[in-house]
Amino acid sequence: MSNAREDFDASSVVIDWIDACKQRRLGDLLNLYDDTATVECCEGGSFQGRAAMKWYWGQRLAALGADVFEIEALMPEGDCVSLDYRTYDGQRVRTYFRFTDAGKIRLTACAPIREAAW
Repeated sequence: MSNAREDFDASSVVIDWIDACKQRRLGDLLNLYDDTATVECCEGGSFQGRAAMKWYWGQRLAALGADVFEIEALMPEGDCVSLDYRTYDGQRVRTYFRFTDAGKIRLTACAPIREAAW
């Protein structure tokens, strides 16, 4: 019997996630998440469950600026994937994605990317 976790490509799920964000497809974005998933925000705070995520992402997607949700780096890291990109407001961030065995996102955790001072 195969492990269900091996039956999905985590990086492809993250690319689907960024495409749904960029194209403001809230329903498609929410369908990538497990119903009990948690979104930990760059601004602080977290949102858990479909209703809370719908409110959070609905607000963000409604406020999209120019040149946002462009992938800067996509890196598989052990049991997660990290993604560097520009958020809905143009801020550079790194988001970590963790998945259920069924290939749904169970956690996204975001942190601002600090520019190196030379």
